[in-house]
Amino acid sequence: MNTPICDFVKQYSQKNTLRLHMPGHKGQSFLGYESADITEISGADSLYEADGIIRESEENASVIFGCKTLYSTEGSSLLIRSMLYLVCLYAKEKGTEPLIFAARNVHKSFLSAAVLLDFGIEWLYPDEQESYLSCNITADKLDKVLKEAETLPTAVYITSPDYLGNIADIRALSEICKKYGVLLLVDNAHGAYLRFLPESQHPVDFGADMCCDSAHKTLPVLTGGAYLHIANNAPECFYNNAKNALSLFGSTSPSYLILQSLDNANIYLHNKFRSELEQFLVQVAELKKIIKNSGYVSVEKEPLKITLNTKKYGYTGKDFAFILSENNIECEFADEDFVVLMLTPCLGVKSLDTIRDILLSVPQKAEITTKPPKIIRPQKVMSVRCAALSPRETLPLSECIGRTLAISETGCPPAVPIVAGGELIDEKSVEVFQYYSINKCTVTK
Repeated sequence: MNTPICDFVKQYSQKNTLRLHMPGHKGQSFLGYESADITEISGADSLYEADGIIRESEENASVIFGCKTLYSTEGSSLLIRSMLYLVCLYAKEKGTEPLIFAARNVHKSFLSAAVLLDFGIEWLYPDEQESYLSCNITADKLDKVLKEAETLPTAVYITSPDYLGNIADIRALSEICKKYGVLLLVDNAHGAYLRFLPESQHPVDFGADMCCDSAHKTLPVLTGGAYLHIANNAPECFYNNAKNALSLFGSTSPSYLILQSLDNANIYLHNKFRSELEQFLVQVAELKKIIKNSGYVSVEKEPLKITLNTKKYGYTGKDFAFILSENNIECEFADEDFVVLMLTPCLGVKSLDTIRDILLSVPQKAEITTKPPKIIRPQKVMSVRCAALSPRETLPLSECIGRTLAISETGCPPAVPIVAGGELIDEKSVEVFQYYSINKCTVTK
């Protein structure tokens, strides 16, 4: 296991070459890392046409993950669009129109892909009592949906882990998909580390045909570093066209700082991460036990998240996040109901002690009994693509009833749409928007 990208850039920096190429800083220090920030010069390879040091590094990552692995410097957003493009190609090769059955809690990148690619979508909805951030699609539920489908989809698409730390039974879902000859795609942006558990829970190891990991979310990688994983037994057109897919949606100037970060991570993942993760998870499990015994209710199934249902403890999620911030702890996400804490071994055990001490110092209050709105199933008026390309106007929420949403404006985090583009905004939709403090919408004219 080596680091060919890092080695090349280090050697280039030491030469003090006169840089008559991009970037404009010319290697001069403004923030301190400019000497390592290069472009596709001779010998540096090219991300989307990789046949040198980048290809070698991606092959190292492929060994680590046990499948065909490619890099992204633009996060999983690029990879989600690329995966869906590859599925569309696959459908066309089979002489069918691309159709995706998607769990409703998709990231907004899924919808932007639908705008660009114009594939068919049928939503798989969660139970009414679930948060809109989750969508528990069981094998039995999927089996029933596929059995009753007038037209089988090209692929089933799910998000696992989701923002609240729920994990789907990928192995069981994969078996159902194979039963019907349907592909399985997984947005595993929050789960790159799952490969390194004592027993891997990575989607590709459980039978997914493709998945994306945001390396930067749970591994020591710079923001934007991500992996596209293609199963070894996936359709050939996936791997054969993957680089073209990435180049179709990605920047022609990928960050070499991020590429070095991905490259350098290979050494850590290969040599140390598995053992460090295993030891750290023992401490995390102990922390979870302590806070549960202290009255907190956590709802995650994912080992490296703590998702607190703070209303059970007497606080809204946002109020609780403010308390944490006052104590110099910044959470990943908070809404009216939940606070999400993301953990990795890079925190160290002392940080877990700090989390414990702060949580135990917050006085428990009477439970807040207000419930979030039930899951809605908005009426489809037009396609996501048609809505996004329509003339539009932004109106106060009170004036949006009866109008069609042009494009989802849910920010990140969590970037999960309440109403998707092309769907009707009705009274129930407005109630949900109000609950989550959304006070305006962009609608079609």
